[in-house]
This record gives sequence, structure tokens and C-alpha cells, in this order.
Amino acid sequence: MNSIDVLVLGYLERFEDGSVNLKETWSTSSLIRTDDGHVIVVDTSSDFMRSPIKSAFKQIGKIFPDDVDMVVLTHCHTDHIGNVSLFKNAAVYVHEGEECTIPNAKIVKEDTEIAKGVRLVHTPGHSDGSMSVFVEADRRYAIVGDAAPLKDNFTKRIIPALHTDAEAARASLEKIAEWADVVVPGHDKPFKVR
Repeated sequence: MNSIDVLVLGYLERFEDGSVNLKETWSTSSLIRTDDGHVIVVDTSSDFMRSPIKSAFKQIGKIFPDDVDMVVLTHCHTDHIGNVSLFKNAAVYVHEGEECTIPNAKIVKEDTEIAKGVRLVHTPGHSDGSMSVFVEADRRYAIVGDAAPLKDNFTKRIIPALHTDAEAARASLEKIAEWADVVVPGHDKPFKVR
């Protein structure tokens, strides 16, 4: 059965004007191990979270950053891509519409399965190329990046404060809700939907 671990739990801090304090904000980084032998990291968090990510691998044991063969970036904001270089042997997946300067990144143009039970799903709104990772494991997990940065965004259907398309963001929240049993948001603890 596919398994999911949270390497680092994201955190979001805003200034009084509502803008994000990037010095005190980082994304969740998740690890997927698949039945068919793939080791996938979804989002690599902010660069200052490198040490906690390495520590998480040590705690999990028997697996190392060099074992990761795929990295999926839900979008290309700095708090999600800061440690891509830690995963030297990984193919990096970015959705079309994102502006990343990651050498040799594989551009995802449509929803696609990258491993058995692991599907990349376009969930735009926060950014044009935002995508989520839908994982079949003991439950149906949706690792959603900033399609739902916080639990409240999902449960109250509040689109992300930073977005490029409000209607697309609402539609993405609904797409996630229709599929997921558990949501892993971009900057908050995972939670059960049903």
C-alpha cells in the first residue's frame, strides 16, 4: 500500500496588512512511498527548512534524500521550492503555467498518473499552474499546496488570499472536496474530510 509521511509541517505568518512574512513562512513537505518502488517528495519547503527535512529522513530511517526519484512542486513560490537541490536524483514535475527556473523540470500539461495510485491534478487559482497530488493509500489523500493553504480555506471554502483566478480557486477547492478523504494543506496540519 502507498504510504505518506509529512517531512515538515508548514506554517504561515502574515503581517498586519495581510501580506505573507516569507522569513517566517514555509510549506509542508510530504513524502510518498509507493507500492511500485517510487519515492516522491511533494514540495520542498523554504531553503531554511533544509535541516528539518534531513532530520525527518533520519527519523523515518532506511530512506535518504538520494533515494527520492521524483519531486512534485505544487507551484513555484519560494516557500515551496527551496530545497529542490537536496534531491539530486529526482525528476522534478512542474505544471504548465508556472514560472520556475528549475533545470530539466518535466512540464505537466494534463492530469497524469506518475506512479501507481499517485496522480497529478491541475488545481489552479492560487497560481495558474497550481497542481495537487491525489494519492490512493489507506485513504484518499490530496496534497494540495496552496489550493488550500490552511484548513479554514478548505472547510469554509475561502479561496487563498493570494490568487490569480478566484473562480478557478473555488472550482479547485470543490474538485479536492469531491475526491479526498484527507487533505494535506500547504501550510497547516493534515485533516480528515470524511
